[in-house]
Amino acid sequence: MLLEGIETLLVLAKEGTMSKAGSYLYISQSAVSKRIAQLEKRLGKKLIEPSGRRIKLTADAIVLIDSIGPSYKEIKGLIFDQQRFQDHTIITLASSETLVAGYLGEMMGNYFQTDPYISISTHHTPVIVEKVQSGDATLGFCAGHLPPQHGLSTQHLLDERFTVISHQPQLQTPRALLVTDFKNPANANQASLLQKEGIVPLMEMDSYTAAAQLALGGVAPALVPISIVKTLKIDSAFCHHFDFLDELTRPVHLCYRQSSYQSVRIRTLIETIADFVPTVI
Repeated sequence: MLLEGIETLLVLAKEGTMSKAGSYLYISQSAVSKRIAQLEKRLGKKLIEPSGRRIKLTADAIVLIDSIGPSYKEIKGLIFDQQRFQDHTIITLASSETLVAGYLGEMMGNYFQTDPYISISTHHTPVIVEKVQSGDATLGFCAGHLPPQHGLSTQHLLDERFTVISHQPQLQTPRALLVTDFKNPANANQASLLQKEGIVPLMEMDSYTAAAQLALGGVAPALVPISIVKTLKIDSAFCHHFDFLDELTRPVHLCYRQSSYQSVRIRTLIETIADFVPTVI
């Protein structure tokens, strides 16, 4: 119960509201409130205060989070290391949305015929890494640069190229582009390259698919990875290459805790994805 309460406080601090924390943890808003109340009673300290529609951490809560946040993730990871993966144990795969759509669809359809006990969820790369570190995910399938000192085992599968999607002909390098979320540190190399080229991020999307569809609709050119071209079956007439794209790729990695590789089922899944993905595009 103590670990459960600490986890809830950490999520609440990150998400800012009871509702968002409940959605993240797949529990009700009232359950979030109950967990926090139990933790406050256990510690004898007030941890949160209302602040409009959001919650505000007390000074005691901030000290607690700073003290135990990193250790909590490691504890969860160590508990995960003790788990034995039997034939029917669910393997959790946390993945980038575009990687699921662009690479895993057909492969996982076939794979489920031999091992259906797999659960897939989609997240941005920083969240994927956090989930694997804490044991909330068995395996991570990440697009973009990994955070430093993540402490996980990784396999680099490929460097995915980018293209510019536009409904209109593009005779020269566009001065503005629809892009993905540059607040995501995994996309930092895209932001720095566009700045170097003097290209303005016109709108920042949370989804490459959304950016591509807006570009095809004529809103503005969009910068997207080639897996999106494959997924959406975008005609080559709408795909444009410019010299600056020669410098732009996003690395695709698998990441996992070293202990996970000892499981035959997990190792087989890792090796199957690693063998298949580089052949797709």
